[in-house]
Amino acid sequence: MPTTRTRKRAHTDAPDTVDAFARLNALGDGPEHDALREELVARWMPMAQRLAGKYRDRGAELEDLYQVAAMGLVKAVDRYEAARGAFEAYAVPTINGELKRHFRDSLWAVHVPRRVQEARNKVRAARRDLQAVRPGEPTIAELAAHCGLGEDDVRDGLEALESFKSLSLEAESGGSDGDGLALADTLGTTESGYDAVVDREAVKPALRALPERESKILYMRFFDDMTQSQIAAELGISQMHVSRLLSRTCTRVRREALAGYRDAA
Repeated sequence: MPTTRTRKRAHTDAPDTVDAFARLNALGDGPEHDALREELVARWMPMAQRLAGKYRDRGAELEDLYQVAAMGLVKAVDRYEAARGAFEAYAVPTINGELKRHFRDSLWAVHVPRRVQEARNKVRAARRDLQAVRPGEPTIAELAAHCGLGEDDVRDGLEALESFKSLSLEAESGGSDGDGLALADTLGTTESGYDAVVDREAVKPALRALPERESKILYMRFFDDMTQSQIAAELGISQMHVSRLLSRTCTRVRREALAGYRDAA
């Protein structure tokens, strides 16, 4: 009496493709191989999408997860050898690996250490379990007790839950008064002091090149805060002469500073 070979499948979306894979491994490159490969991918696609669906609440678009899972499935089909055992046992870790790599490489807005990523996963699962029993947000202590982490690790995990995506600086700040301000508008104002620094550096060469008397007059006027009459009395010249010297010197410094700007540009 012939024996009938039975194959145990863990899920209804795990089709019986043992013979198809044996035939695929025996075929060389060509249209027949490509057609059988596409058929196998199509038959196992429901399983790949089921695996992708397990990651749907982690901050990624489901359609993107489907695409990543499909890529993992194609890799599994191309690399699988029938002698290795059941295809599902080989494909599942391959697809899950692609999905986890997608989260690690594509979705974190900032670099997060693996320790924190693992804490994040435990905290997310613990919060879901606790909220299923009692509505509301669990405390840090409750989360720590449930997932076996220290409270500092729980805090890191909670913070990492918000680290997948960063807000654009053009996003509205969400003020209650509905002012519609962009986030960038709340991050500070233009610092006028920078312009003063630039201007001061620009005039330094021109000031160093001034004759001693003109340099002294500028210092007395703008640093000692002396009036023109006081400067005139100090130097023994008329106030009108001081005025002309100040005007001529300031014009010279301004002209040379502007020439320096043009040369730098």
